[in-house]
Amino acid sequence: MTHTTAPGTVERPDQPWSSVPGAAIPDPAAVPAAETGPPAEPGRAGSEAEPADQVRKPRDPFFDNAKYLAILLVVAGHSLANLQNVPMAKGLYIFIYLFHMPLFIVITGYFSRNWTFSGGKARKLITNVGVPYVVFEFAYSIYDWLAGDNKLEISLLNPYYLTWFLCALFLWRLSTPVWQQIRWPLAVALTFALLSYMSDLGGTFDIHRVLGLLPFYVLGLNLKPEHFELLKRPIARPIGFAVLALGLGGSYLVMNHMSRNWIFWANPHFQLGVGNLAGTVMRLGMFVSATVLVAAFLAIVPRRRYWFTALGAATLYAYLLHGFVTRLLNFTDWWGADWMHTPAGVVAVVAGAVVVGTCLCTRPVVRCMSWALEPKMTWVFTPLRRPRAKG
Repeated sequence: MTHTTAPGTVERPDQPWSSVPGAAIPDPAAVPAAETGPPAEPGRAGSEAEPADQVRKPRDPFFDNAKYLAILLVVAGHSLANLQNVPMAKGLYIFIYLFHMPLFIVITGYFSRNWTFSGGKARKLITNVGVPYVVFEFAYSIYDWLAGDNKLEISLLNPYYLTWFLCALFLWRLSTPVWQQIRWPLAVALTFALLSYMSDLGGTFDIHRVLGLLPFYVLGLNLKPEHFELLKRPIARPIGFAVLALGLGGSYLVMNHMSRNWIFWANPHFQLGVGNLAGTVMRLGMFVSATVLVAAFLAIVPRRRYWFTALGAATLYAYLLHGFVTRLLNFTDWWGADWMHTPAGVVAVVAGAVVVGTCLCTRPVVRCMSWALEPKMTWVFTPLRRPRAKG
C-alpha cells in the first residue's frame, strides 16, 4: 500500500530493532555469538544458536548505544513528516532521512557476517524476521481499516508502512552467502542498485528499496572490528560532530531544491523527473553522503555503558510499534494543531518522539509483545530434509 502524504509525493516512511537481555528478536544490528555474547539479530538480543563450547563475550555497549540513538532518529523523523511547512522541521527531516536507514543497514550487515543456513539460523530468520513481517503486515493493514476508516487491503507482496524493512532484511540475509564469495561484492551491489533505478520494477516487495539500499548491507558485511576502532579514536569525535553539522546545514540549503522522494530510496528515475544519467549521479552522491554521515554518527556514539544502553537491544520493538502511534495521529488529524507548526512545536514533537521511542524499548513492552516479535515456533519445523543418496 502506498500512502501519499503530500500532493505529488509518494511517501513510504521507513524504519529498526532487537530485544533486551534475555529476549530474542530481529535487530538490524545483531551481535554474532562469536563476538559479543548472546547472539542477536537485527532488533533483538538473542539470535542464532551458539555452540555449547563457545565462550560468550559481553555485548559491546557501543553498538547498543548506536542502535538506541538511531531508533530515536527514526521515531523523530516520522514525527516530523507532517510538519514540513515549518522550515526547521523540513531541514531536520531531510537530514535524518539521508542516513538513518543506511546506518541501521550497515550495522545489520556487519552483524550478519557469520550468517549461514546452518546451525538453525534459517529457522531464526523465519521466526524472527519472516513471522513478524506477516504479523505486522496484517496488524497495520487491519489498523488502517479500523482506525483509519480505509479500505481493507492485505498484501504480503506489497509491504505496508514500516514493514518494508523486515521484507528487505529477509531477502538480504538470504543473499549473504553470495556476497561472501564474490571478489568485488560492494561494487557489484552498487551496480545492481544503480541499475535498479533505471527501470520501473513495480512495487512488489518494495523492490527498489531492497536493491537500492543493498550496498549498505554489503558494506556492513565487509567491515571489520578494526574499522569501528578507527571511529572510536578520540580525534574522530570532534570530526564526527563537524561532519554532522555540515550535513545538517547542507540539508537546509537543498531542502527547497530537491524532491523529498529522493531520500526514501523507493522511486525510479522517471518518477523523480530526471534522466538516467542525472539520476545515477544523484544516487552516487547520496550513497557517498549517507556513508560519510553514518561514519560521522558512529564517531560520536558513546563508548561506555549508560542507563539507555540495554534499550539498544530492543529497538525492533520501538521500530514496529511506534508506527501505531504516528498513524493514529494521522487518522485523528492531530497533526493539524496550530501550535505544532511552530519552532517551539517542532521541539515539543521531537521531545515527545524521544520519550515514545525510549518507552517502547523497555522491558514491559518487550514482555508484552514478544509473542509477536520473538515467537516460539519449534512446532512448525521438521528435521532438515536431505535428498536420498542414489542407491
